[in-house]
Amino acid sequence: MKALSIHQPWAWAILHAGKTVENRGWPTRYRGPLLIHASKTRSSYDREARLDWENVYGVALPRWEELVIGALLGMVDLVDCLPACQVTPSPWVEGPVCWVLANPRTFDKPIPWRGMQGLFDVP
Repeated sequence: MKALSIHQPWAWAILHAGKTVENRGWPTRYRGPLLIHASKTRSSYDREARLDWENVYGVALPRWEELVIGALLGMVDLVDCLPACQVTPSPWVEGPVCWVLANPRTFDKPIPWRGMQGLFDVP
């Protein structure tokens, strides 16, 4: 099955906060089930402002200690891949390329896993 490593808090937002796009710099032709892996890096989290999250996204930014890292957290369906200008406006849309996601499902327990760059296979 295909998987994608995503920095926190974005992996959390996909599975719990209604983030229906993953912003990437590259398109993919892949469509279908996609495992969401939370990478271990904290750099994206540290750039986020707690108060802005509530105003911009309508949800509170979880504390770093509440987020799972280095694990497969759940899955979504990758249903399309479009330039940002062709996606319904949303605070989650940044682009330049948006992977359109649907049907988020979380696992009962995260599965520790080593992530990789790009799409990668998990047996």
